Amino acid sequence: MRYRAVFVLLTFSVCFAQTRNGLLRSALDGDGRSQLALGDLYLGEENYLQALRFYQMAVDQGLKEAECALGNMYRFGQGTNQNYTEAVRLYKLAAAQGWPEAQFNLGVMYDGGLGVDQDYSEALRWYRIPAAKGMADAEYNLGLMYANGKGVIQDFREAMRWYRLAADQRKMPEAQFNIGAMYDGGQGVEQDYKEAARWYKLAADQGHAEAQFNLALMYTNGQGVDQNDQEAFRWFRLAAEQGQREAASNVGVMYVNGVGVSKDFMEALKWLSVAVSEGDRDSVDALDQVVARMTPPQIEKARQMAETWKPCQGKAECDARVKQ
Repeated sequence: MRYRAVFVLLTFSVCFAQTRNGLLRSALDGDGRSQLALGDLYLGEENYLQALRFYQMAVDQGLKEAECALGNMYRFGQGTNQNYTEAVRLYKLAAAQGWPEAQFNLGVMYDGGLGVDQDYSEALRWYRIPAAKGMADAEYNLGLMYANGKGVIQDFREAMRWYRLAADQRKMPEAQFNIGAMYDGGQGVEQDYKEAARWYKLAADQGHAEAQFNLALMYTNGQGVDQNDQEAFRWFRLAAEQGQREAASNVGVMYVNGVGVSKDFMEALKWLSVAVSEGDRDSVDALDQVVARMTPPQIEKARQMAETWKPCQGKAECDARVKQ
């Protein structure tokens, strides 16, 4: 089975030109920009009560960036009770002033029915506005809408167009992965395994687990790439280290059979146990079979290895584990 992922992404950044004390003096004197900057600073420090306080000051002065930021705090329940309705109200204020992040967030709220009745047509309308300004997140979400026929007639060609824009704009791995999946399945484009493998690798190199899994399958089957069990094992292992359960199962089976890696029943049992713990019921039979070929001390050690295993955090840690 190959995978298609759905992600909604949003990032914020701000640069500060003043010291904290200078910002505080200006903010308390009523300078809206200083209030906003302090809100951002406290948010970055996870001091949500202070962030909420200064964002509210800036909202009272009508700053669209603060309206959006305060909306986020109500949406995620940071420093206050979670309140989707209040988040939507604040997003609408900022969106009316042309703030792209608020327009995008309104699309997300209508898309998910958060604080408003779910309305894919409204979600589509709000995504289009920042997408036209080159926001990669909005371009990607528009691609999802067209791919899934949400608020619009399903159109894989149009989905591909928006995914490509997001991939080109920010090298977004989710978009790269979906482009690969569309070449893989011949959706909106002629089926092309070589192009599928190329796009999967772009996403896989950025640590996208499903892309790593799909790329491993292509190396296993020799689709779009030369058949290579060692490469297949490496990509399965990278995905498995992130908790991708089918990848963990495949790593375990490859250790059992010595495919792409030397036989190792303890490693096999470890990874099959991880797969089962992550909910992969198909691995139960394979796990029982490998247990029957091991000694009690080996079984105990392998199970301890599985119990202490945790998914890696970040690409660098995942890469380091696989290189060990």
